[in-house]
Amino acid sequence: MDTSTVVDLGRYALWMTALISAPLLLVALGVGLIIGILQAATSINEMTLSFIPKLFALGLAMALFGGWQVMTLVEFTRNIFQRIPTLFT
Repeated sequence: MDTSTVVDLGRYALWMTALISAPLLLVALGVGLIIGILQAATSINEMTLSFIPKLFALGLAMALFGGWQVMTLVEFTRNIFQRIPTLFT
């Protein structure tokens, strides 16, 4: 197996990781930012206040993006398995 092949597979795996996790991370970031701004504006310093809205937002994001994430992961896995015979030649 060539060094460029290993680097290519690693880069592809990292790209898929970023692509699959991005929607959930962005939703959590957005909800946390909004709740943080509201807490700063109202001077409510309750640490658990942001947990419940984030939990609901992530559940909704999983319902919206979950199918796409699974399809993308399955496509990635199929691609990796199809490349296995060519890796060691």
